[in-house]
Amino acid sequence: MKRLLPLFAMLLFIVACGQGEYTENESNVVGQEISYSTDEITMNGYIAQDENNFEQRPGILVVHEWWGHDAHARQSAEKLAELGYVALAVDMYGNGKQASHPDDAMKFSNNVMSNFESAQARFTAAMETLKSQDNVDSTKIGAIGYCFGGSVILAMANVGVDLGGIAAFHAGLQLPVMPEDSLDTRILILNGAADPFVTEEHVATLTGAYEDLNADYQYISYENAMHAYTNPGADTLGQKFDLPLAYNAQADSLSWEEMKDFFDTTF
Repeated sequence: MKRLLPLFAMLLFIVACGQGEYTENESNVVGQEISYSTDEITMNGYIAQDENNFEQRPGILVVHEWWGHDAHARQSAEKLAELGYVALAVDMYGNGKQASHPDDAMKFSNNVMSNFESAQARFTAAMETLKSQDNVDSTKIGAIGYCFGGSVILAMANVGVDLGGIAAFHAGLQLPVMPEDSLDTRILILNGAADPFVTEEHVATLTGAYEDLNADYQYISYENAMHAYTNPGADTLGQKFDLPLAYNAQADSLSWEEMKDFFDTTF
């Protein structure tokens, strides 16, 4: 079922496990650092789950913004764990690398997306790590992504990575690969209407491709929401680097509720 909800326009861009120390959070959720690798690089992720829930349940991958694997991604994994999922905040750059300046963030993200074969290998390694957890139902894997991470999960769905559903927040829509023959993943895109990084043309191109394939997608944009609207640190980063970034509490809350309903119906 397809639902296109234009509230304006939008956005930007674009296994081996190691044991870490447990840190306890609210409501029995624990987070643990976890390492996994491809042939070329080791990645340092963070897995969150309810330590008192021993039933198999869906797993959700969380792909970070272009700044790299950070507290925002980890906190999202913890929030997903509170909802009953096992969530893995992935590390697409490798070795836990983070950018402290937009120039570095652009370089890191471009390095990943310009070599899509390598990007897919890194994403797949994270997915296999999540599937290997005893309390994860390996047949029910989804993903969320922010900004760059939203672009990553949309591209992974386009090439047929086995994901039941994905929710992309303030995602870039100019993707390195587009869907061609079919698209089996359910897709939810949640963008800001005031985001200058996504044009109406970007939206039309991607949703038009989905329409051609009769894909199960939903596109929602939030009035007055700018790029990075889910990140409470966006205002500081925007001011520091003169970027059009801003946190929007209302859009953050509404989009999270949409995501919850989406995964409830997907899994």
